[in-house]
Amino acid sequence: MHPFPVIKPTIYDPNSDEPLRINAPLVAEWLVEFLRDEVQRRRGFSKAVLGLSGGVDSSVVAYLCVRAFGAENVYAFLMPYKTSSPQSLEHAMLVVNALGIHHRVIEITPMVDAYVEQFEPDASPARIGNLCARTRMIILFDQSAKLNALPIGTGNKSERLFGYFTWHADDAPPVNPLGDLFKTQVWQLARYLGVPEVIVEKPASADLIVGQTDEGDFGISYQRADRILYYLTQGYSPERLIEMGFPEADVRLVKHRVDSTHWKRHLPTVAMLSTTAIGEYYLRPVDF
Repeated sequence: MHPFPVIKPTIYDPNSDEPLRINAPLVAEWLVEFLRDEVQRRRGFSKAVLGLSGGVDSSVVAYLCVRAFGAENVYAFLMPYKTSSPQSLEHAMLVVNALGIHHRVIEITPMVDAYVEQFEPDASPARIGNLCARTRMIILFDQSAKLNALPIGTGNKSERLFGYFTWHADDAPPVNPLGDLFKTQVWQLARYLGVPEVIVEKPASADLIVGQTDEGDFGISYQRADRILYYLTQGYSPERLIEMGFPEADVRLVKHRVDSTHWKRHLPTVAMLSTTAIGEYYLRPVDF
């Protein structure tokens, strides 16, 4: 049985979350086996590292990793910047203490500010946010080399479809258990796994800019966006969604977000000079 089979409703309700509902216990079991298969069997690692932000996505991944590898084999890195919310660190520690996993706090302010202050003092908050994201990934991969552990990604499907991540940062880890779960589905899974409610309930934020929230940046809530994204990824046209009763402004906003960030969901575009261009013609199935 597939953990969330495609539902083809006979009556389309733009206000219904029915198509997004998952069998949370089965999804959890599925993802635990995915992690074991990709990390242990295919790549030969026994330990996992992840960046733990105090948000729901990284918290869910921590809970899944503990189920897959045991708390003794999970290493969480908490990497605050000077503008990070103190609450983020507090919430990350709730997860660390609940799971009993290894953790280390590495303050990234000196690293980021050394570059900004010396070379780019006029850098915008958005640029500094990207610097923070990429600095965290540098640390995570270095720690993975030190610990002989594999980095695990935490990005969800809604963020990926919206391109709401820093390229070659949030999306860099080689294994991602949440990449095919919409944000609203991650919340469902979080509640099943027992992630602290204060984490599940708080507004989602990349915590890169003071006062920033995901939904504030999007101009639409995750709940409304996910309903539209579900049907778009099932092949429904924007015009059909509008006919079904979805607000035209919402549909156009979501479709534009997906279309304008397509490039971020791919490896760098290679100029093809032969019929063996890697990632273009030369495609090796993951199972081989």
